[in-house]
Amino acid sequence: MSDRAASFTPLVEQWLTVPDVAGNLGIDVVRVRQLIRDRQLVAARDDEGVLRIPAELVDGDHIVKGLPGVLTLLADAGYNDDEALTWLYSTDDTLPGRPVDALRENRGTEVKRRAQSLGF
Repeated sequence: MSDRAASFTPLVEQWLTVPDVAGNLGIDVVRVRQLIRDRQLVAARDDEGVLRIPAELVDGDHIVKGLPGVLTLLADAGYNDDEALTWLYSTDDTLPGRPVDALRENRGTEVKRRAQSLGF
């Protein structure tokens, strides 16, 4: 694993490559890269330049519900991609648990409230 992606290793257990995500979502790799640029997905680039997406952000053949909105709120609060990944995968006792888990459990409204409050 890469230096940058490895820095998230304690937080993110499994990574997917852009082609993996494209296959899961049934789209081409160009579209996956566009989703990352548009903050619909978040990725970390490894030391070889390979984009890696946390596997938990893709649920079967779709992006986890609520993720794009949360990423937009985090960007509005000034978070870069690394900070957004760290926030999504860090425990929040007020949820309780990690924001990524709450999104996967369809508790996106709670996660969005917390992300929105970061801008103030």
